[in-house]
Amino acid sequence: MTDTPARLLTLLSLLQTPREWPGSELAERLEVSPRTIRRDIERLRDLGYPVRATMGSVGGYRLVAGTAMPPLLLDDEEAVAIAVGLRAAAGHAVDGIEEASVRALAKLVQVLPSRLRHRVSVLNDATVPLMRGDGPTVDPEELTLLAAAITNRERLRFGYRAVDGAESRRLVEPHRLVATGSRWYLVAFDNDRDDWRIFRVDRISRPLATGVRAPARELPAEDAAAYVAAKFSRISATHRVVATVRSPAEEVSRRFPGAEAVVPLDEHSCRLHSRAEALEWLAMRLVLMGCEFEVHEPPELTDYLRALGARATRATAGGPG
Repeated sequence: MTDTPARLLTLLSLLQTPREWPGSELAERLEVSPRTIRRDIERLRDLGYPVRATMGSVGGYRLVAGTAMPPLLLDDEEAVAIAVGLRAAAGHAVDGIEEASVRALAKLVQVLPSRLRHRVSVLNDATVPLMRGDGPTVDPEELTLLAAAITNRERLRFGYRAVDGAESRRLVEPHRLVATGSRWYLVAFDNDRDDWRIFRVDRISRPLATGVRAPARELPAEDAAAYVAAKFSRISATHRVVATVRSPAEEVSRRFPGAEAVVPLDEHSCRLHSRAEALEWLAMRLVLMGCEFEVHEPPELTDYLRALGARATRATAGGPG
């Protein structure tokens, strides 16, 4: 194989198989001399691929973990499997990886050959997911389009249905996607209203990338997640809860992403300050934490938890008697 770039790609594809390759076997596979293999290994190292050589009568090479993630070469089956898996992760809002799944899916779809896009589409059309039922579904293809527009800093047009059912067309500069576990939100600068807005993605229809690049804008918050949490706490939260939770502050912050504050008390407990529209939601979130807690306010939440506990006790006792 005399074409150096093609030979390097073939060599890299072989090395990404988790095994050790003797230099003589690589030379035979690529139809070159062992000396050429050694030069090609050095070229891969210069490109950032950590290739480790082993000593011995024959010698061998293995691709190992390095300090950075190098580009990967995927065969057709691997590319299809990853695309389907990322779509599932994006559509189900898997806690902690939703936005990363959408970003990765946008990159992968951009370079997938048409024949592989068709295979991914066929697999997804033939699969019916068992949804959790606690939030509206969102088309991963629309999420991918939104993510690509964010990456490219490209203006978007789409139809939007407000909470009162009013329909409108929007021209926006997309900034970030925020996943809350049950819903997706797009944080964007609305050009027609000359202000920042939050859009529920399941209410967006017919998104279209315009091809027009947007200038960089500074969001009036630390990050998009904080911006969404702050807006929602002011708009819809009518109940304020203060509770001591017998769990590390880091874990409580992860379980309550919209909390106003989580103040560590010691290594194993913290003080939670949060808001919500429904007492029932607050109660269930606290109970499902799976740890001990004590509610300080509001008293209505304490009363609700006491009644809930009494009903649960009667149920496990076989009835009111």
